[in-house]
Amino acid sequence: MDIFSSLYLSRRRLIGAAVALPFTAHAVRAAGALLSFDELYGKFGVLGLEFSDKVKRLAGQEISMKGFMAPPLKAEAQFFVLTEVPMSLCPFCSSDADWPDNIVVVYLGEKQTFVQPRQTIEVRGTLEYGSWTDPETGFVSLLRIRQAEYFAV
Repeated sequence: MDIFSSLYLSRRRLIGAAVALPFTAHAVRAAGALLSFDELYGKFGVLGLEFSDKVKRLAGQEISMKGFMAPPLKAEAQFFVLTEVPMSLCPFCSSDADWPDNIVVVYLGEKQTFVQPRQTIEVRGTLEYGSWTDPETGFVSLLRIRQAEYFAV
């Protein structure tokens, strides 16, 4: 292979990379920052668990989380609870002892068909934290993902 062929191949790779770069950047941006259940809380203060610096930093931004869908209250709901471990019962219908420590309320951008409780899902949407009461359901949440969508993984 002579020097001109080598330069041509390098130039071709450079042009191909330049064309693909905007698509790659969009794919990374669409997924958002990954947040795990282990990263939700930073410390236990006088008022109980406090949200981590990472949660505070990511508030208002697109994030993704993996977990399990708790059985929804009703099939036509536009929200569900994301849990760290699979649950076979609705977390709102069981005793206090069964209430999960780490949950995130997920408000869907549009209605989707719910999945089985043992199916791992990835949720993508905008992170919010702080106490908020849903005016339609009266459900109080401390941590939410809004305008969300989810996928089986």
